Amino acid sequence: MPSTFFRTAFAALRRRPLLWSVVAAVAALALAGSLVLVGNAQRDDSRPAGQPTAAPTESSPAQDPGYRPAYHLSPDQRWMNDPQRPFLLDGVWHYYYLYNADYPDGNGTEWFHATSTDLVHWKNEGVAIQKFRNGLGDIETGSAVVDTEGTAGFGKGAVVAVLTQQHDGVQRQSLFYSTDKGYSFQSYGQNPVMENPGAEHWRDPRIVRDDANNQWLMLLAEGSKIGFYTSKDLLQWTYVSGFQKDGLGILECPDFFQMDVDGDPAKRTWVLAASANGSAEGRSTGLAYWTGGFDGKAFTPEGSHQWLDGGPDFYAAVTWEDPRLDDGRRTASRHAIGWMNNWAYARQLPTKDWQGAASVVRDISLTSEGGRPVLASSPTAGLRSLEGDPAHLQAGSIGDGQPLPVPEGGAFKVDVELEKPGNGTGEARLLLQSGGSTYATIGYDFTAGRAYVARDGDTVAGGQRKAADPAADTEYRQPRSVQVRPTGDTVHLTAYVDRSSIEVFVGGQSLTSLVFPPAGPREARLAADGGVLLGAGTVTPLAGIR
Repeated sequence: MPSTFFRTAFAALRRRPLLWSVVAAVAALALAGSLVLVGNAQRDDSRPAGQPTAAPTESSPAQDPGYRPAYHLSPDQRWMNDPQRPFLLDGVWHYYYLYNADYPDGNGTEWFHATSTDLVHWKNEGVAIQKFRNGLGDIETGSAVVDTEGTAGFGKGAVVAVLTQQHDGVQRQSLFYSTDKGYSFQSYGQNPVMENPGAEHWRDPRIVRDDANNQWLMLLAEGSKIGFYTSKDLLQWTYVSGFQKDGLGILECPDFFQMDVDGDPAKRTWVLAASANGSAEGRSTGLAYWTGGFDGKAFTPEGSHQWLDGGPDFYAAVTWEDPRLDDGRRTASRHAIGWMNNWAYARQLPTKDWQGAASVVRDISLTSEGGRPVLASSPTAGLRSLEGDPAHLQAGSIGDGQPLPVPEGGAFKVDVELEKPGNGTGEARLLLQSGGSTYATIGYDFTAGRAYVARDGDTVAGGQRKAADPAADTEYRQPRSVQVRPTGDTVHLTAYVDRSSIEVFVGGQSLTSLVFPPAGPREARLAADGGVLLGAGTVTPLAGIR
């Protein structure tokens, strides 16, 4: 895992568009020449303010070395990172992500807009909030809400976005509003709505409607603290409390929501989440969360933090509810999506013309486990629309290996039921191969009660990347695992495999990981030690969304 300085340096590169060259130089010296990044000053652009740009031309598949995801949202070209929480209007989901049309030679992000009716298929709508337009810097992470009652003064139903802008290294919160249902935004004339009080880290506003107290809540990432603010009108904000958590690096992209434990409204609780650094616990970066109580001003945790995903590539995640559901169903389950990448190596990956992708949308619920509430993840039901005809695997002994029918397109789902041996020990592995060599392994170890992902045989682990960096190499090669104790004698494991990623779901836990296969025919095999049996299994081809 990178050092704290290394992680902070990458966060600065992401958040400080005017300091890329300076910070990159410092990071290179501190890490013995780890990475060279090039930036430039803010550019002038003749696009009229408030008008969305056209969607970029889609890259031809022939221009990409086979890594373009089939069913994950990715930018047609250039760079994407943080997702912004979607909202629903007139049956359409509106989703934004940070986008840099000038990568790798220019700097600064803006909000790119995509729409969907099923959270699986996405339509590019172009840039909705443009960078470098109001003198306050680029457009970074924040929140968009539908102001149903018009509390901000822009009309009932206006879409209001409060987000971080950064200029000369100073982070401020600005407001943009839309009166055309989120397709284009205007900068509020009195921006910023929150001036920086002198803090180095002061970003990523997450806005939540607190109906019980008739107020808006804002959570800000303030280094190792999450600041809580309240407002009646989305314009004037008052600091009311802070949640301090050391040992998790620089917290980013906070989230805050209510859920019912085991679907029981009598056990409704608050969940506070933030993207964090788990290196002190032998983990990578990811989404940490706490459960507890909220009195309208302050959050009080009940127990220590937990992690939503055990893989290395699920960061800046956001969650949201479906407003079409009744109260009980809204608080029983939510959707979640994350940036499928890691700042330790995000700029070194071997994709061409595009960088970054979003995870698939997953559904999360809050369940009782070991005497405490735990967030459980599963693939969202809409992904079934991509499924072709499944091929059924032969049940019984797995032995040295059972070849799996891999679809030619390289996008598929594997479902297996693994039966525990009589002595309680043994291990099953799904081997992803290219040209006869294993580039990634998905496994379950009955002895340890852990599911894991290893990718030490893929292209990046083998040295084919854009810059040499020992710290990033170590981070990338590290296997990742999660504790999953079977409730009976069977473990059900599902793996979503795309052309450059795998997402594993097992026992409510998940592991999200990028993988870049070497050249050659794509293959897959099941293997096992210790007498693990296959109770049932299928391989299902998945259609693309582009």
